Amino acid sequence: MVARRRVRETLTGYLLITPQMIGFILFVLVPLVSIVALSFSHTDLRAGVSKPAGWANYRELFTEDATFWHSLAVTGVFALGLVVINVGLSLGLALVLYRRPPGAEVFLTLAFLSVITSQAAWALVWRFLLQGKGGGVNEFLSVFGITGPNWLFEAQPSLAAVTVVAALKTVGLKAVIFLAALRNMPSETLEAARLDGASEWRVTRHIVLPLIAPTTLVVVLITFIGSFQVFDYIQLMTHGGPAHATSVLAYYLYEQAFQLFRTGYASAIAVVLFGLTLLLVAAQWWARRKWVHSE
Repeated sequence: MVARRRVRETLTGYLLITPQMIGFILFVLVPLVSIVALSFSHTDLRAGVSKPAGWANYRELFTEDATFWHSLAVTGVFALGLVVINVGLSLGLALVLYRRPPGAEVFLTLAFLSVITSQAAWALVWRFLLQGKGGGVNEFLSVFGITGPNWLFEAQPSLAAVTVVAALKTVGLKAVIFLAALRNMPSETLEAARLDGASEWRVTRHIVLPLIAPTTLVVVLITFIGSFQVFDYIQLMTHGGPAHATSVLAYYLYEQAFQLFRTGYASAIAVVLFGLTLLLVAAQWWARRKWVHSE
């Protein structure tokens, strides 16, 4: 009877996960395999032409395409800036709200409004605010006698502007995640440290931050992965310009696939981007052993 019940429970479990497995196979595994296969071909979906290419796409990508390397560098700068700004602001906001200042709940609600706003609407609003003439940001700077640049149409400030806009979008969400981790800390440990004469800075540096390190790792990880997938802000705010200054890999992939119709070459870029994401995830989980202590 026990063995029969175990078999029945096992079959029930497999039955329950079957829809998820079918969805994973159809919408993740099959497209992934198809993209890898396409990356070894010269495919033009517009003309309906496809022929084997071997390693030609990858050879061109790594040895002949200077724009790819430029986009890779732009992606790295964008990802690093996004993580530093987004995680830094989120953690700082959570630390302030953790002390429950007056109006904390109202302020957190206001900060969370950006999260429920669509990325397209968020990007278009900031595109208007960052206009060179008449934009809200430059009008504000002019009050202090500062002449702001044409944020989205000059090579130097454009990447920084898009990075800040993307980083601000999810500060409220990440702050809520950090705040939940802070409120789950054992209060006895913090009280003992304060009774021993530790300053607030030392308590934060040596107790609070190590205790929430697992949460910090997860937030950094999902922010990094998200930064590799950013397309909306680039398309709606700069179109990859000026002079490819904001052309991240995801946008360069889009150009190759849907403007030049080089589907096979775009698939090779997608495979490289996927590989970079896997390497990044592996590196961060390896680093977890050194600086994250969950016990």
